[in-house]
Amino acid sequence: MNYLKELTPFVKTLCDTSGDIIKKYYRSPELRVESKGDFSPVTAADKGAETAIRQLIEQEFPEHGILGEEFGETKPDAEYKWVIDPIDGTKSFIAGTPLFGTLIALVHRGYPVLGAIHQPILSDFTIGDNSVAMWNGLQVKMRSCESLDKALALATDIRDIMKYHNAVAFHSLLEKVKYFRTWGDAYGYYLLATGQADIMLDPIMNPWDIMAVAPIIRGSGGVITDWKGNPPELGKSIVAASKALHKSVLNVLNS
Repeated sequence: MNYLKELTPFVKTLCDTSGDIIKKYYRSPELRVESKGDFSPVTAADKGAETAIRQLIEQEFPEHGILGEEFGETKPDAEYKWVIDPIDGTKSFIAGTPLFGTLIALVHRGYPVLGAIHQPILSDFTIGDNSVAMWNGLQVKMRSCESLDKALALATDIRDIMKYHNAVAFHSLLEKVKYFRTWGDAYGYYLLATGQADIMLDPIMNPWDIMAVAPIIRGSGGVITDWKGNPPELGKSIVAASKALHKSVLNVLNS
């Protein structure tokens, strides 16, 4: 099955429908923020977007399973499973910045075969199938960057890097790259895939954070692993970079 060709229109519908909901709440003075059990924020935009995505999937593919950040899992033993993060980067969303995105993945027997990142405010739709990555209908590739001293590195949360990984090694990486910014979450992977940045670090993640970005990074010609170099689908962190840089980044982070 050519997942990219056959399912892109449906995934685009999922993104457009959820995006319309998200845009209603973006920078709204009436937006209310709640705290979940892990103290992470959640809003009506998160819940409404995931509900809409779930309803469309259940109508189109009733035999498929669904795993979402806000409403858990259905049909856990299904051969195909959709994995959803309605707003990856809720902290950015509630701050009124566009550095967030909706993540949607299709997983076949545990391996993501299709992933999408949608930024509804900027109308950016990126989708990949591990071989090809497309942005708004155009094929995209990670840019060529041969050395760390020319690289732009991104990370989602510096405090979590300090908490879960080697802080000294991370600071060593910062000293080696040309630029560093915290343009993280879903938006960071979009920047990598479209040739705007070179390294993306996520110190702690869940399946709904990982599954959608992996096919996009691979499809754009990049390498994506966990912090130790293992397959990201089996891990809880991400190191993504160009083929030329990835091994060097891992060596520094684990030195």
